[in-house]
Amino acid sequence: MPRIAGVDLPKNKRIIRGLTYIYGIGLAKSESILQEARVDINTRTDNLTEDETARIRAIIETREKVEGDLRREVSMAIKRLADLGTYRGLRHRKGLPVRGQRTRTNARTRKGPRRAAIAGKKPAGKK
Repeated sequence: MPRIAGVDLPKNKRIIRGLTYIYGIGLAKSESILQEARVDINTRTDNLTEDETARIRAIIETREKVEGDLRREVSMAIKRLADLGTYRGLRHRKGLPVRGQRTRTNARTRKGPRRAAIAGKKPAGKK
């Protein structure tokens, strides 16, 4: 089980999929990294040689911003928006959808589970 960029790659998966377990690497980036490292995309993570692992690791460390650095950069960008008081920053702060999605229905991923309506005081009736 190779360890690249501080992430243990999953056992017995194709390397093109295994690299996507690293934050900041998707399928397209994974494929370009493997082409540059001259590694077959159908190779299983268990069957990687030390040389292939070292080539992949070197490319990711020099060319890509992944894991901690990328997470820090994204969180700093969000913090900057919130500090400036932009609309997007306020939406991030409130935990609501940022990119114009509707919130009257749906948006449960951002808003979290529904909260039950609180039983309020009944309005006073006529005597």
